[in-house]
Amino acid sequence: MKIRHTGGRTRRFALGSTVALLVGGMNAPAVLGFAGDQYHQYVINQPGYKADYGHWQTLTLPTRFRINAIHATLLRTGKILIVAGSGNDQNAFDANTFKTLLWDPAKSTYKLIPTPVDMFCGGHTSLPDGRVLVAGGTLRYEALDGAVKKAAGTMRVRNENPDAARTFPKGTVFTAPDGREYASTAEVTVPAATKTIARANASKGTGATKVTVTAGERQVFVEAVTAGTSYVDRNPAQYTVKGLTGADARNLYGMGTAMTLDKQDFQGIRNAYEFNPDTELYEQVPDMASARWYPTLTGLGDGKVVTVSGLDDTGQILSGNDNELYDPATRTWSKAPDRYFPTYPSLFLTASGKLFYSGSNAGYGPADKGRTPGLWNLKDNSFQTVDGLRDPDQLETSSSVLLPPAQQQKVMVLGGGGVGESPASTARTGIADLTAPQPHFTPGPDLPAGGTRYLNSVILPDDTVFTTGGSGDYRGKHRSDLLKAQTYHPDTNSFTTAAEPSIGRDYHSEALLLPDGRVVVLGSNPLFADKADTQPAAFEQRIEIYSPAYLFHGDRPEITAAPGRAALGDSITVSTPHPGDIATAKLIRPSSVTHATDVEQRSVALTITSRGGTGLSLALPRNPDLLPPGWYMLFATDRNGTPSVARWIQITA
Repeated sequence: MKIRHTGGRTRRFALGSTVALLVGGMNAPAVLGFAGDQYHQYVINQPGYKADYGHWQTLTLPTRFRINAIHATLLRTGKILIVAGSGNDQNAFDANTFKTLLWDPAKSTYKLIPTPVDMFCGGHTSLPDGRVLVAGGTLRYEALDGAVKKAAGTMRVRNENPDAARTFPKGTVFTAPDGREYASTAEVTVPAATKTIARANASKGTGATKVTVTAGERQVFVEAVTAGTSYVDRNPAQYTVKGLTGADARNLYGMGTAMTLDKQDFQGIRNAYEFNPDTELYEQVPDMASARWYPTLTGLGDGKVVTVSGLDDTGQILSGNDNELYDPATRTWSKAPDRYFPTYPSLFLTASGKLFYSGSNAGYGPADKGRTPGLWNLKDNSFQTVDGLRDPDQLETSSSVLLPPAQQQKVMVLGGGGVGESPASTARTGIADLTAPQPHFTPGPDLPAGGTRYLNSVILPDDTVFTTGGSGDYRGKHRSDLLKAQTYHPDTNSFTTAAEPSIGRDYHSEALLLPDGRVVVLGSNPLFADKADTQPAAFEQRIEIYSPAYLFHGDRPEITAAPGRAALGDSITVSTPHPGDIATAKLIRPSSVTHATDVEQRSVALTITSRGGTGLSLALPRNPDLLPPGWYMLFATDRNGTPSVARWIQITA
């Protein structure tokens, strides 16, 4: 007999009541609670239960390897790169203690990786060769109202010398006209001025010449050298650079707008690195032109990466005229088309080469700007609005996923909340069919747990989407974490219940698919530990691993051999003992996820062109925008929906 799962606290109370009948006179609450938990453990470990709902296990890492999981990327080696940086810990930041953990789930091994800068809240994506590009991070932590002790503001540093750029180290002092001094909080390199020569009669090359010099300019954050209100100045002024004399003093100066004790937001960095899965080290690449904190990096069909949004090195959200392209072949950055987005926007590469912005984002930016979903064409910088989403004002901290198979070009938005620290959350889901001439959202089923923020969504090899965790309020306030999980079925447009996790997951949580078909869930950073919101909460460092129900349905199919590399449009042959049992084959791109945002994962169906003996012939799509170059997990799934263990394969252009 199968034990049916009815979910929630009611179910557990009912089980406890059943046990109370068995224990007779032992009716003390502690005894009942213990017995109820024991019976609950018995139920969830029964084979029938696992076959219906799956099973969770909790992993507590050795003490020295416990870190605050902010970012997680599955590597082509099967290991997971878990980046904390300073881990949302001001003390760790002040001590320059930045951490990255490399975890091998198959071998249960751990390795701490030297982390050169604070990658906390940067962006990342996998490159075609399997390296991971990590760009941006934290220059400075926020300071809330009342906590700012030194007047501070943005200094625009100008260079009127056309012959040379100039680098000013952190701590450079800028002096106001009245003698008050303010020191820079970071190094800044100011480009040389540009010199333009024009003639009065340019077409004939005659007439008087006019030379125009336009100062080079970069901004840097500065703060008063001494605490106190006497350094507050809300008037624009020109500042001298302490220590410069002669022509340098004339050519190099600062322009400040206001020095205040106002709240200061997090500030980003320009640094960029590639993580090499062979050497297991970070390798520095050129800096971005703009500093970024909370950026999104999306891989394109040509192997390049478009980088958008973030807070800059003065704590201001980038305006959108500073988007960048990274070319891994040359390790260079270049200008990308202008388009404003709030921070951590969910941008998915579509089969047309356009980027679909689902509206999901992680929080910073005005409520009335950049919140509308749509298709962004990088070639002509046009933007086609996609309307119809319910609760459009509750897209912050929502989840978005390119539904499997990717050929159908449908994107689903799940849950979300109001802008900023709003307590509002929604159970809404919506699905946009991007193959339509005028795409729009149609309603999907509501989330079973009700209003949910910070939900993680993971594509499974049986063409379903596993969703887990989240909270009903901002950062789990009022103990609103939802110990729920469910599976979305695109074919029936419905959810089914999954086994319940035992650990709450909200802000700074991640989930990703392993090559063996299990799901890893990490992180969580609630504000408070109690329902009254009076006790601070610790960062959740335990890891949970979910084994979907399909892993308890009997023998799994096998891929006994497969090529390690294939080109777009190729036909490949894979070996499997029972090719007639295989229903589907697909390539699943490994996740690179942070803040419940994962624009990398996609599942691309392969056409089974022939079966025979112990082999399958599979045809790969030709479109690099559907199947971007890079490393993929190749899964074969049988007619019962049970997947094989994946084989890694590199797809080349």
